[in-house]
Amino acid sequence: MLHVNENDLTVFKFDHAFATRFRKFSLIAGVLLIIVGIAGAVVPQVMSLVVSVFLGWLLIAGGVLTAYLAFLGRGRSMIAFLKPVLLIVTGALFVLFPLAGMAALALLLSVYLLLDAFGGFGLAYDLYPMRGWGWMAFNGLMSFLLAVILFAGWPITSPIMVGLFIGISLFFDGLALIVIGYLADRIVR
Repeated sequence: MLHVNENDLTVFKFDHAFATRFRKFSLIAGVLLIIVGIAGAVVPQVMSLVVSVFLGWLLIAGGVLTAYLAFLGRGRSMIAFLKPVLLIVTGALFVLFPLAGMAALALLLSVYLLLDAFGGFGLAYDLYPMRGWGWMAFNGLMSFLLAVILFAGWPITSPIMVGLFIGISLFFDGLALIVIGYLADRIVR
């Protein structure tokens, strides 16, 4: 069990120049993430398609790079090229069949959210009775509900739900960056 005393928390010291740069980039990134997040929530099918195809191209690029490194390492067996082939084939499947890729992403996202929920519940249990334990329990409950909703509609709702969840996540990531950016000046003082 994790026991944290509020007096044991480390305080970081930042200089004014760092805080100014951090604030600027935090605000810019926050606004961009909010715009992309809103776009993803408004047209979730497009967001799902973009994420599926983008992931496919990342897998293909990773496969090509891994194959190149295996070639440079003078891989003497075909097993050295198994991973690159799997990455390239998987990426090509995501690019060529984006609807199936969206369904796969929805299933992976629901498993992630379920694991995140259990992690949130565990951390809330460890933090109890300190301040904030309830928020961590609430976070775990929300992750659990999102996992159940996503899995219950799988695979039919995958094109909508993946884009919607990613859009909402990006929106709140942007919002958090904006709040942190505004608070950067207070950190220096």
